[in-house]
Amino acid sequence: MVTLHAKNEIRNMTDPKHIQIADYNYPLPDERIAKFPLEQRDQSKLLIYRHGEVIQDKFTSLPSYLPQGALMVFNNTKVIQARLHFHKETGAQIEVFCLEPAAPRDYALMFQQQGKCSWLCLVGNLKKWKEGPLHREITMPNGEILILSVTRGENMGTSFWMDFEWAWKNLQNDLPTWAEVLDAVGELPIPPYLNRETQESDKKTYQTVYSKIKGSVAAPTAGLHFTERVLSDLDAHGIDREELTLHVGAGTFKPVKSKEIEGHEMHTEHIAVHKRTLEKLIAHDGWCIAVGTTSVRTLESLYYMGILAAQNPDATEEELHVPQWMPYQNEGPSTLQALQSLLDYMNRHQLEVLHSSTQIIIAPGYNYHIVRFMVTNFHQPQSTLLLLVSAFVKGDWRTIYDYALAHDFRFLSYGDSSLLIP
Repeated sequence: MVTLHAKNEIRNMTDPKHIQIADYNYPLPDERIAKFPLEQRDQSKLLIYRHGEVIQDKFTSLPSYLPQGALMVFNNTKVIQARLHFHKETGAQIEVFCLEPAAPRDYALMFQQQGKCSWLCLVGNLKKWKEGPLHREITMPNGEILILSVTRGENMGTSFWMDFEWAWKNLQNDLPTWAEVLDAVGELPIPPYLNRETQESDKKTYQTVYSKIKGSVAAPTAGLHFTERVLSDLDAHGIDREELTLHVGAGTFKPVKSKEIEGHEMHTEHIAVHKRTLEKLIAHDGWCIAVGTTSVRTLESLYYMGILAAQNPDATEEELHVPQWMPYQNEGPSTLQALQSLLDYMNRHQLEVLHSSTQIIIAPGYNYHIVRFMVTNFHQPQSTLLLLVSAFVKGDWRTIYDYALAHDFRFLSYGDSSLLIP
């Protein structure tokens, strides 16, 4: 069943670039934004949208709504303590927010660096930092003092190239890795709309129980509801589980400021997908259940990477990058053909893991290729994530959000969850 409002939205989707972001607004009082998670994360509410009808349940019941034998895909990224605070001699505080690796660019190599590395960063209170490096003394777990320095480099648009160096104050021993430095001095970057300081509890509650690969500056929040109990129940229901990695950048909170979404530039996100994941997708007829919008963007990008791999068999992994508007140009091959092309590419280049990136924007007018069911939270008004949901439910997003608002659902990162079945 599709509502009248959804039908009107479908009629207005002839050119996604001209979507008016004001059409994706709804009232979200501050008291409906969950500032903290529930004590038991799997006790959150679950809204089930199935073919236009809405009911509600608890998240622990999720497995009972899924088809036996289906493939469920999770994003196993781990949030890093990406906020660093420095003080100038004047007393001014400068915040440096690490966005993505610059040198080396590879995430795994980055966290193994000893002594120096470079990141693209945002800078808070920039006007107070005129010149010269900033320094900070860090007491490490072994009790020794480490000196961390940061030098501001080239302006890279909205971010800056930052060179970090660290050395012992009085020792000549091996230096800690960058991962150890961040763990010692960094602050977990909780979403700005929570309007509060990071607390010690966030270090646990703002990570999924299956997080593994360090690199995100924001959590894939749909996964925050899962517990070992729910994962075991999925196994008992015959759900096949698979993981991929998309490192969530600060751009996930970037508001759409243009009237039409053509004026909004999507941030680039780095992904890692194992060959076995492609093999499982193909074995499941090219479709799956996605946990979270980050998994959605990664999975749907695989289709277009398959097209790029077929067009240019000798492309580098970086050249398989999916541009923002590629999905709206021409329809390509079947889903299975595209996935097979990407798998053939990986076999040809002897890759067990594909490392590439995507800038995909999923908005009404988008044709989903891989994701058939979606588990997701409730997103901000006038956001690209709300556009993604609207595209998935054929424009019927207001049915979902009106129900959630009327039935006391909690919104955003620490809020309740939904299962969407168009």
